[in-house]
Amino acid sequence: MRTAGIPFTVAVANIDETEHPGETPQAYVARLADEKATHVAARHTGAFVLGADTTVVVEGAILGKPRDAADAVRMLERLAGRRHEVLTGVCLRGPGGFHRSGVITTVVVFAPMNVAEIAAYVASGEPMDKAGAYAVQGLASRFITRIEGSYPNVVGLPVEVVYAWCGEAGIQVS
Repeated sequence: MRTAGIPFTVAVANIDETEHPGETPQAYVARLADEKATHVAARHTGAFVLGADTTVVVEGAILGKPRDAADAVRMLERLAGRRHEVLTGVCLRGPGGFHRSGVITTVVVFAPMNVAEIAAYVASGEPMDKAGAYAVQGLASRFITRIEGSYPNVVGLPVEVVYAWCGEAGIQVS
């Protein structure tokens, strides 16, 4: 958001991010984005509050952040040589009942990866706090063969959507 000229401060929303039984990946990220925005807005009345949550989905399964290195390897083995979706739920709440929300989907295609490539990438530490165990803007960029849709969404926030909503809300962007 900083590079897009959108002013912000960070406020943590301590919510339960457990998936609900039968919840689709789209419903999951939409719910978390809304809960985050609602939770923070309750503490910051009169402010515009953005909530967002990103996850990776392959063959209908949600890949969150890896629990450990072995989990990161498992995720990367699952993504190697395949296409998957990056879903980000976004919710902007503000004064006067302003509310915009949606789920942005981007398709990402990974090249095949061998065991040594996966091990070296996991050893770099980069995958450990990333949904799907990779950062498209980092070392994993060498494994990405195609992106269909919003690149910023894969990084973690569809800034172009947030920017448009800021305009609708009358938020001053530098």
